[in-house]
Amino acid sequence: MGDIEGQTLTSDQPQQNERTWLVFISHAGADTWVAKRIAEKIEVCGAKTFLDEAHIAVGEDFEERILHALDQTDELLVLLTPWSLKRPYIWAEIGAAWYKRIPIVGVLYGLTPQELHAQAGVPTLIKRRDLIDINQLDTYLSQLRERRSAIEECRHVQGI
Repeated sequence: MGDIEGQTLTSDQPQQNERTWLVFISHAGADTWVAKRIAEKIEVCGAKTFLDEAHIAVGEDFEERILHALDQTDELLVLLTPWSLKRPYIWAEIGAAWYKRIPIVGVLYGLTPQELHAQAGVPTLIKRRDLIDINQLDTYLSQLRERRSAIEECRHVQGI
């Protein structure tokens, strides 16, 4: 089974409050380079990331690894691009995160909110979100750092 920078994803993984914050990055293959740059910035904030091409070995059960990673994910960042809107796995990952009540962060790249809303088939659960443009990614990263700090402080107070 793959790992996230030395942190093996197994079913006997420590409870959420005993591990590093994990951000699942959902993206189309055409957006891999951009997704990797986003992952680098997230990791500078102290969180771990899950990227399919980095954490799923050739020959592994792709769907099982995606579901397993989503089980451990603290938030889903979905890169919404003209290409990703056509990819079934993007919508499956969004749906799984929504069902599991995992926070979903939509990052627009090559689309405006108006263009996204005008697309046929885009679910309301995405249209209702406060989406950010990739040029405002620093806002998300700042909020991520604040969330992580608050959680670390809570762990410290609780003696975890």
